[in-house]
Amino acid sequence: MVVFIDESGTHKQEGHTTTAVVYVQVINKEKFEADLTQIERDLRIAYFHWAEERWFMREKFLNKISGLDFVVKVAVFKNPAHPQAMIEAVFKQLITEPIVRTIVIDGKKPRWYEQKLKKVLRDRGIEVWRLKTVRSTGNVGIQLADSIAGLVRYCYDKPNEELAQSLLKKLQKKQRIAGIYLLQSALESVSK
Repeated sequence: MVVFIDESGTHKQEGHTTTAVVYVQVINKEKFEADLTQIERDLRIAYFHWAEERWFMREKFLNKISGLDFVVKVAVFKNPAHPQAMIEAVFKQLITEPIVRTIVIDGKKPRWYEQKLKKVLRDRGIEVWRLKTVRSTGNVGIQLADSIAGLVRYCYDKPNEELAQSLLKKLQKKQRIAGIYLLQSALESVSK
């Protein structure tokens, strides 16, 4: 099992922040990545980033990825959020499998931060073979997580937008979204 993690909206001071934990369960990880790369080629984009795309391309990308084999759990936080505490909350509450081969997190972080997150999982009895932070442009799994995080945040911030809601419902109907959870980061609960 490979887990890709990306967040959306952490720079805002209002609205919602979402962290998408994308569980990609495939026998052949290389085939999954090749399929996602082919989707980007078909759409004539170098890489997908929610904030840089127009709705026309967002819709096309989300429709195409809905046919791939993946499952998403999404954590939704109210802003302002604390990104480090947010990721820890996701690790504590959403990652429940006893063994995870690889966790890939968007945004290059220092080694000590990676080790801290591994410890959070070890303390919960979850074995992680590899945890790394990467830049999104070079990882198609992170781009997938980015698209889902962006969509869910948009749906929470603008619940009357029909196109976004219909894309989310389509992913739910195809059983790509296992759950959307409203969470509080550790720093939020301490400050109250």
